[in-house]
Amino acid sequence: MFLIRRGGWEWLVSFAKRSLAEFSVEFYPYLAGRRMAAQTVSRPIKASLAILALVFLGVAGARSLSSAEPVDQETARLVTLMVNRFHINRPEIDDAASAAFLDTYLKDLDPLHLYFLQSDIDEFNKHRTTLDDELARGDVEFGYMVHARYVEKVLAQCDLADKLIDMEHDFTIEETKEADYSKLDWAKSQAELNERWRKFVKYDLLLSKIADQDMKKEKEDLHKRYRNMRRIVQQRGKFDILEIYLSSMTRCFDPHSSYMSPQSYEDFQIDLSLSLDGIGAALRADDGYTVVASIVPNGAADKDKRLKVGDRIIGVGQVDPKTGEHGEIEDIYEQKLSEIVRKIRGPRGTKLLLKVQLEGGTETKVYEITRQKIELTEAAAHGEIIDCAARVGRPGKVGVIYLPQFYRDFAAAQRGDKNFKSAARDMKEFLDQFREAGVDLVIVDLRNNTGGSLTEAIDISGQFIDRGPVLQVRDSTSSSSQVLEDEDSGTLWNGPLVVVCNRMSASASEIFAGAMKDYNRAIIVGDTTTHGKGTVQNLMDVAPNQLFRTSRDNIRGELKVTIQQFYRVNGDSTQNRGVISDIMLPSLLDQSESGESFLEHALPFDSIPPAKYVKNRFVTPEIIADVKQRSQQRVAASKDFTTMQNVIARYLEKKNRKVVSLNETKLKAERELDKAVQKMGGELDPEKEAEKELEAEQNGTKPVFPDNYYNSELLNISLDYLQDLKAFAAAKAR
Repeated sequence: MFLIRRGGWEWLVSFAKRSLAEFSVEFYPYLAGRRMAAQTVSRPIKASLAILALVFLGVAGARSLSSAEPVDQETARLVTLMVNRFHINRPEIDDAASAAFLDTYLKDLDPLHLYFLQSDIDEFNKHRTTLDDELARGDVEFGYMVHARYVEKVLAQCDLADKLIDMEHDFTIEETKEADYSKLDWAKSQAELNERWRKFVKYDLLLSKIADQDMKKEKEDLHKRYRNMRRIVQQRGKFDILEIYLSSMTRCFDPHSSYMSPQSYEDFQIDLSLSLDGIGAALRADDGYTVVASIVPNGAADKDKRLKVGDRIIGVGQVDPKTGEHGEIEDIYEQKLSEIVRKIRGPRGTKLLLKVQLEGGTETKVYEITRQKIELTEAAAHGEIIDCAARVGRPGKVGVIYLPQFYRDFAAAQRGDKNFKSAARDMKEFLDQFREAGVDLVIVDLRNNTGGSLTEAIDISGQFIDRGPVLQVRDSTSSSSQVLEDEDSGTLWNGPLVVVCNRMSASASEIFAGAMKDYNRAIIVGDTTTHGKGTVQNLMDVAPNQLFRTSRDNIRGELKVTIQQFYRVNGDSTQNRGVISDIMLPSLLDQSESGESFLEHALPFDSIPPAKYVKNRFVTPEIIADVKQRSQQRVAASKDFTTMQNVIARYLEKKNRKVVSLNETKLKAERELDKAVQKMGGELDPEKEAEKELEAEQNGTKPVFPDNYYNSELLNISLDYLQDLKAFAAAKAR
């Protein structure tokens, strides 16, 4: 299973901490080779810099492999040397780093302490202060050995789970399980570990029972889950294992440095450009089958009209591009999803064969489909003009731009393609439309925007300010900072601006939001603060002659390494603290442990002298105070926001509990209370809420600016801001 998603590593960890009832590859579809997320990065190190949002590749699924090959050994040596040479802190990979490396690797493999025993940990601890020396000589056997043990444990515990599913359980006794297994010590014995599993499985069965589900079907679904888990861990290859192992080492120095295998980097490049050559179908794995999760609008599959959501792709064949001859169709049942995707993806204009089992039946058909360039428009900017009279009963016209990420097709730009995919170019089109339509105010919605290209962040900032600094960057080799500026005179929008952020607005989002706040150019509205990622990463080829290489033939993947920290023009870092909103609105996400400050090994906040810049007069303390007061009055009187406060209170109550009841009567009462709260205000889990939004966004069903109470308040805030600006201008005129 591949876990890459908007929101990053802390989402993966918190996801892993949830009940295994929610542990399914079905949440993570692939789009003909593209993981459903997008962040960007720059290269080479001497070229322009770029900001990455928080992202980590957690690859689950593997064969039990050991014995490193020479290429693995050289990769480990190179990554170790490069981290020491290029990381912002120039870290010494010593005994202390070795100990942190070991802890991180074990946590990455077994975050819930459900597989390894204390005796395994004692054995692994013999390497606690030697992993640094092993890496220096390219020895990664320990990583393979631990992973092989992990696979062995997973298979054994899945076998146990199958037995536990079919057992009779007494749901009337007073019994509890730990709410968060990650906080437990390692089990001292196999019996203790098995007892954890017994309660885990019992809890899943009890949830189904109190929900009045068909228990026979529910048990089969649980069996299918553990079959999936077995298959996943047995499908992992050496590159996957090495990727996890070396990334565990790099993340000991900060959460954003990681190693990417060549395969992962290929997928990463697709995410940068928002395009690929393929058929335009998102795929998911389900019990050994490859299932169509969604169809991309206007893609090859959509235009062909035959492939449907829910169909199983059971075979893939190629068509000779010269002769048109059909090749043999390969059976892909139980193959690794990422490998299947690579078989389906290919150069535009070429053809492939898909053997498809139609949804809900056994009938099979073979489709010949021509690959085409697939534009991944769901991650691009979207715009809409809102008639406030229709929405909130107040006159005004507001232009909204929803920007999921700061995307840029670097490869196309380097080729000289004048129409390369660019967030700034798309933003310009919407701003031009807004000006022509005579909108009164613009809202830039950066909720869940995890970052992207630094170049785009600077260019988009320049659309709202005249020439001047946008941010400052500093590395460990210089005592002074470098100021990065918008060098183009003029603006594309010189009217009122509101920027909306949440806890998942990270990196490049924070550069833009911070610049708008420092220049007094916009009011920042949303969660208490943004994500808090204030570091710069660079992608570097892992190659024998990294600095002077002229060919990609010897590349062993890519090292994403933190090389600099960026600062707002006022001198404050966004690192750890983020950009604090001027006006805060209640949200469930704001209560979750989402943000840089919750990540292990995160770099601390600091500040440097401010850059020289001229503040605007669009935002004053008096305006913020007035708009904030009026918003607070509406929020206090709002039934919807009151309901959200009740949801938040219930969420915090559940979040802080130590144990969960396994008594049917008690758990049913708990669930009824949850249902009552959910009926009023939606999900009690911010991650599930985010998953729903992401799924809607990827399926193209998410409106630009949904008509809901939260967005209505954003419109009211915007209209209040407009009123105050007009009053300020009138007073000044007098």
